[in-house]
This record gives sequence, C-alpha cells and structure tokens, in this order.
Amino acid sequence: MGRSPGEILETAATIAVVGASRDPEKDAGAVPLTMQRHGFRIIPINPYADELFGERVYRSLAEIPEHVDIVDVFRPSAEAAVVARQAVAIGAGAVWLQQDIVSDEARRVAEEAGVDYVEDLCIAVARALNRVDRRA
Repeated sequence: MGRSPGEILETAATIAVVGASRDPEKDAGAVPLTMQRHGFRIIPINPYADELFGERVYRSLAEIPEHVDIVDVFRPSAEAAVVARQAVAIGAGAVWLQQDIVSDEARRVAEEAGVDYVEDLCIAVARALNRVDRRA
C-alpha cells in the first residue's frame, strides 16, 4: 500500500496541475492558487495558456524540465489513465485525482509503477486537514 495523502503532502514540494484553469472561480484555478499560497511550487499544464499563477504553463507533463513530486489531475475520469501513464513516464512521485475523479485503470498504472496514488480527494482539503504548509 502506498503512502497516505498526508504523508505524500509532507514530502512534496512541486505539484504539476493537469487541467489547470485560467478561471479563478473554477476549482482547477482556485485549488492550485491555494496550494501555491501554502508554499508549494505549482507547474500548470494547460494547452491554451502561457502563464498561470505567475508560472510558465506547459502543454504536457513531458515538457517539464524538473522533478515533479505530485501530478494533480483536474481532468475527467476517462482521461485519468493516460495522465497516470504520463506521470509515471516523467518519474513523478504521486498521481492525485481531484474530488469526484476515479479511475481503476489509473490506479493500476500507478500501483504497478510503484507510484503513490490518491483519488476522489481535493488536494487542498487534504493539505488543510493534515496542516501541511511549505512556507518558511
């Protein structure tokens, strides 16, 4: 069994957000901002933006030139397995599917690769419940 959500967050610093939104009213815009405010480095993945949250936007996980601790997924469940494969390919430490996103195949992909996996849980809620803060 993999690490708990709290354990994953305790050791994470960098979060790639697949499906990051330009709209701060959407969860995919508000949640990454919340995580950033608590000291996590956010790397947005979005095919239609150049900058989000004050960070360069990448079109895919494969373009990111640094290590990613968590791949946070704001895409439909049907796309989760593809994202999980991409996360494994870049050596990410964990795949995290946001609330209401569930995928047996994504779970299998992550578990077979030895990558921590969380599904159907908001990363910002888990951060608050576990009182994880990366700010110095």
